[in-house]
Amino acid sequence: MLNRHARGFFTGLFSPLARFLLKVGVSPDAVTVVGTAGVILGALILYPLGQLWWGSLLIAVFALSDVVDGIMAREQGRSGPWGNFLDSTLDRLADGAIFTGVAIWFFTGGGNGTIASASLACLVLGMVVSYARAKAESLGFYANVGIAERAERLISVLLVTGLTGLGLPPVVLLVTLVLLAAATGVTVIQRMAAVREQAMADVDGGTPA
Repeated sequence: MLNRHARGFFTGLFSPLARFLLKVGVSPDAVTVVGTAGVILGALILYPLGQLWWGSLLIAVFALSDVVDGIMAREQGRSGPWGNFLDSTLDRLADGAIFTGVAIWFFTGGGNGTIASASLACLVLGMVVSYARAKAESLGFYANVGIAERAERLISVLLVTGLTGLGLPPVVLLVTLVLLAAATGVTVIQRMAAVREQAMADVDGGTPA
């Protein structure tokens, strides 16, 4: 939901940067790769060291590349299957790194296995959400629905994890992750229901009168 509503705002905000990068010869694919690398480094180095605030800040900065590369591709008229595939694949790596980094810290120095387990639950369910959409679209169905899409998941975990690093009680992060896991689980069910409805409509429509 959020990613659709905020797209116009961020496109206007980052269009000058995207045009500048194109002007100096940077490709959209390069921005995608560098952005993902920054997110992974922040999540798997700073989070396990307990630097939750700085890790979240670094991840948020590099995550903006996901907006910039898309604008660059559209400016070049090169939006197509390869860029879409690369972006989606690297998004999964970035998401996995974020929740894994949180889990590593709370399994070790953070000393809270419940938070770590909730983070891993978010990781697994988030991957299922992404897979459900990809599989549905490969079968010709539409599944871009749900209450907890990627933007909502990332903003929630980055904001609360960062604030936890500044002294917010860890229980707030636990509640956030549990609610996020629940919302992500609901999203999986919503996508399955949407595809089932379309599949049944196809079957009914193809049945002879």
